[in-house]
Amino acid sequence: GEPGVGKSTLLLELAKHLTRKVYYLAGEESPAQIKLRARRLGVKDLLLLKETRLEPLLTLLEREPPEVLFVDSIQTIEAGGSPGSLVAVREATHAFVRLAKEEGITTLLVGHVTKEGVVAGPKSIEHAVDATLYLESAGVYRVLRSAKNRFGPVGELGVFRMEEEGLVEVQNPSEAFLLERPLGVPGSAIALALAGERALALEVQALAAKTPFPAPRRVVQGLDARRVDMVLAVLERRLGLPLGNLDIYVNLAGGLKVQDPGLDLAVALAVYSAVVGKALPPDLA
Repeated sequence: GEPGVGKSTLLLELAKHLTRKVYYLAGEESPAQIKLRARRLGVKDLLLLKETRLEPLLTLLEREPPEVLFVDSIQTIEAGGSPGSLVAVREATHAFVRLAKEEGITTLLVGHVTKEGVVAGPKSIEHAVDATLYLESAGVYRVLRSAKNRFGPVGELGVFRMEEEGLVEVQNPSEAFLLERPLGVPGSAIALALAGERALALEVQALAAKTPFPAPRRVVQGLDARRVDMVLAVLERRLGLPLGNLDIYVNLAGGLKVQDPGLDLAVALAVYSAVVGKALPPDLA
């Protein structure tokens, strides 16, 4: 996840609910900062480590192995190169994976993401681990999304709200994401989409504006841009909707990213509504 999104808070929330021996390797923040936050969240049994050199760290973990290890973050480990370099990240990741398998340690590696929103570092990182989870910001909410899982389905979503006492689960994400939806506005459509095994009611928003340029813009957020292009082509070809001189903006409200093809109809309805300037019936979903 991105800096400040709540990765460290999520780890501490996990530690609070674990009864096993947990080591927390604090590379991003000082142990004093982690201790203050842990105390605020009610975490009691946690051993903080400040060592970021790989070899001494492995020696310690092999001598006194924990049951659970949090590494925050993998980019701070010194291993065969400067911390954060491709070589160091790759070496550290493979060393922790080997240690986890040999000693039976449940290991969570925290990593940063690039501007494109993918794991920073060599691609071999994602191949080495059993699961990859992204913690993303969606307005006032935090979304935990599974991108890889060797032991279960991918695409699962957990929605949380950042409070003073930590991350609090949002019991009804559909209600939360539709809470501020304005009624009677063109370009808005509601659809049911699958995020993993969870069905969510989501709002697709569309805006159409005349373009002064020869090639109109197509801006898509939260949806598969190629599928949106296909829907626009169908609207123009089959319904005769004049889109050739219009910039089209399509957004999935709430800051979510969902790839369910079931959203295609909602995209079509939202774009049609935006182009003709007429709101859809409020009970249509």
